[in-house]
This record gives sequence, C-alpha cells and structure tokens, in this order.
Amino acid sequence: MNVSDGALPGVRIIDLDVYADARGDFRETWNARDYGRHGLDVTFVQDNLSRSRPGVLRGLHFQNPRPQGKLISVLRGEVYDVIVDIRRGADTFGEWEALSLSGETARQVYVPEGFAHGFVVTGDTDALFHYKCTDFYHPDTEGIIRWDDPALGIDWPVDDPVLSDRDREAPGLNDLPDGRLSFRQTHAVGS
Repeated sequence: MNVSDGALPGVRIIDLDVYADARGDFRETWNARDYGRHGLDVTFVQDNLSRSRPGVLRGLHFQNPRPQGKLISVLRGEVYDVIVDIRRGADTFGEWEALSLSGETARQVYVPEGFAHGFVVTGDTDALFHYKCTDFYHPDTEGIIRWDDPALGIDWPVDDPVLSDRDREAPGLNDLPDGRLSFRQTHAVGS
C-alpha cells in the first residue's frame, strides 16, 4: 500500500496492493493497524454504498455539526470525485481537488472532516460507490453546496448532469451562513 498526500490538507490518496492471478484479484480495503501506520488513525462507524447511473452527479455534501471523514472506494464503474475545503478561516477555504476513481484501479481517497464532497459518474456503466464514515449520518446537520457554484469554479467533466432536486437547488458556498461552516477542531490525520 502506498499512501500520499492530496493537494488539500488532510486528504490522503491510497494506492492498494493488488494480488492477481488467473482467477481474478484480491485487495485489502481497510485494516486499522496498517492504515494507522500510514497516518490514517481513524475510527469508522458506518459504511455506505450507492449505485448511480452514468451522468449522475451527487454533491457537494457535508455535515456540520457532526462532520464525517470518509474513506472512498469505487467498486464498479468510473467517477470524477471532488473534494472542497469548507473550513471557514482555513488557508485553503474554497479550494478543491479532483481525482478519477474506478473499479479497475486499486485507489482510495480519504476525505477529512470539514470538507464537502461530490462525484459524477463518467463511465458508460453504473458506478458502485463505497465509503466508510467517521460519524453516523445525521440528516438534521446535512448541508449541500451547489455543484456548479461559480465561486468554486469546479471543472466538472459534464455540462448537464442528472441531479436530485436538492442538489440542483442547493445554495452557493458564499450563500451559506458563517456558522454553517465553522467546524470544531478535530484530530488531524497525519502525513
């Protein structure tokens, strides 16, 4: 396993070891001891799996209070995965980074608490998107930022994605009240 830093603080990119033979392949997708040795000393309390059709865009979602760190894997299909720093007062507030993830690659990404997250399915098949969370889902603390917010300028690889009504009608980052983006100090995920 190779773990490297993303462009934003606390974002980690994990390239898994894959053991392949004529039958297929095997990869270990979570091991608290080994990931902890690479600075990912976190506790996960919930796993989620979504299936999305080609062209579906989900996000940009976050929780506050009760933020979630997420360990993301794509099990099938391809996605363009976007992470946005929404920690008011951070040097990188409003900055984003994106990665292409697929079921064919053995790559994961860790999204720390205090960041918004979204993805769009870029392949020709449905995508199975799996993520482990550091806190439970709390619908009353969920927030959404408009996917095409001009203040963010995210370079999505789609012009007309399939969206839920909530995602389509979400406010821009600068339209959210200050208190909505004030995150409590959390444990840092080391490099």
